[in-house]
Amino acid sequence: MSGLVLRLAGPLQSWGERSAFSPARDTAPFPTRSALTGLFAAAEGITRDDAGALNRYRPLRFTVRVDRPGTPLVDYHTVGGGLPKARTAATSGGSHKGAAVVTRRHYLADAVFVVAVCGPPEITTSIARALRRPHWAPYLGRRACVPDEPFVLRSHAEDPKAELLTRVPVSHSVPRGTAATLTVPFLREEPPSVQGTRIDALDVYDMPLSFSPRGRAHGRRTLYRTLEEIPAALAGPKDIPLMQRLIDYARTEEPA
Repeated sequence: MSGLVLRLAGPLQSWGERSAFSPARDTAPFPTRSALTGLFAAAEGITRDDAGALNRYRPLRFTVRVDRPGTPLVDYHTVGGGLPKARTAATSGGSHKGAAVVTRRHYLADAVFVVAVCGPPEITTSIARALRRPHWAPYLGRRACVPDEPFVLRSHAEDPKAELLTRVPVSHSVPRGTAATLTVPFLREEPPSVQGTRIDALDVYDMPLSFSPRGRAHGRRTLYRTLEEIPAALAGPKDIPLMQRLIDYARTEEPA
């Protein structure tokens, strides 16, 4: 199935999982389906209240290659301290809290994920076009988490999952004289057909059913975590910087 290839990298990422409106704003260790769907919907100009529009993203299938898992980071926040009650943070009931709100926000620092997005061509082509010229700017889980460039590595690939295994440069260092392959974690929505590969099934609750602020809802999906071999050559020669290799790869776009 055809689709596109994205690279999610930046100083900080945060993929909220279970912490809506709670003092501790957690992050999943990988991009959630909810966040990726929201990223696409925002780029295409779909509002949070348009729950029916989410159905267009149901056929999409995601495969995530974890180039760098990142380093967990917790940031201490306060909002509204020392202000009159009318200027403190708002409550869900329409009043004001009257005191400072304390939150601890969790991030992944220096993480890199490469995502293959597979689906019907009419949907993935529209998403790729929107990501090139987004209605609302994309971000990596939170608005402050701006993605690095290149962000869209392929707006069209005949087999995006194969690109992750054989062609997309990896953000990984390889000492000279080591083995010909690298072992890299993958997260798939369908179990891979690789013989001898250990597969760990994970149940996650990040399938978006509604983004409405008055009724957010998520369903369950199963992810399959594997450790798979990719060519060490994808880490590239030391005399060619990673950014140059990424740009060169992005420029070899396949015709749609």
